[in-house]
Amino acid sequence: MRRLAPVALILALSACGGGANEHFTVESRLVGRSLEQAVFVPSGDTKGRPLLVLLHGRSSSPDSMAKKSITDAIGKLGSRAPVVVFANGGDHSYYHDRADGRWGSYILQEVIPAAIQKYELDGRRVAIGGFSMGGFGALDLARFERFCAVGGHSAAMWRTGGETPQGAFDHAEDFEQNDLIELATANPHLYGDAKVWIDIGTEDPFRSANEELARRLAGESFHLWRGDHDFSHFERDAPKVMRFYASALERC
Repeated sequence: MRRLAPVALILALSACGGGANEHFTVESRLVGRSLEQAVFVPSGDTKGRPLLVLLHGRSSSPDSMAKKSITDAIGKLGSRAPVVVFANGGDHSYYHDRADGRWGSYILQEVIPAAIQKYELDGRRVAIGGFSMGGFGALDLARFERFCAVGGHSAAMWRTGGETPQGAFDHAEDFEQNDLIELATANPHLYGDAKVWIDIGTEDPFRSANEELARRLAGESFHLWRGDHDFSHFERDAPKVMRFYASALERC
């Protein structure tokens, strides 16, 4: 997927400790609608900083990820902190190109370039991650572009198309084109030299698929924690996870 020129932005912001929460709207040509993104801008000059894109879960929103626990962990990184875009994936896009819109291309070709231009970021240092639907989306999108790091946090993944819920994929062929386990089986270096972080709860229904993907990838970093499919774990582990992203972006 080739990145397009940035699209029109509408900005709003509010101050917070260690940085500022902002929102901008992408007038997307690729999904045919206006979509509001949330941004955390750490204190200090943004010019030359790296970018971290975080993708939210199903039936959720960018603001649902931009919680104080997350932004505090980012702000504490100081000069190492990336600008973080909590990208809007609609209700159940699963962040891939499909019949109702080119959701994957929109992230790669519209949201990311718009953020890089607006905040004068270092476009060579970009990482992507997400929770649940967003975890799948990050792991799926990272095979199309070079990223410094990719993180799947409780990623919503299935072993077969028959296991998927309504709305996740358009049809069997859509699932097959985005079957990460099969793609990693064919190519263990699916993400190139990107640093990979996969974490999942012991009782998470997606555990089996996440473990299988981790086994098939070369150079993965797999983390198993006690619990179910719960965003609160991502909040508790935010300092550790954000240090992972900051380190990968620093060394990229």
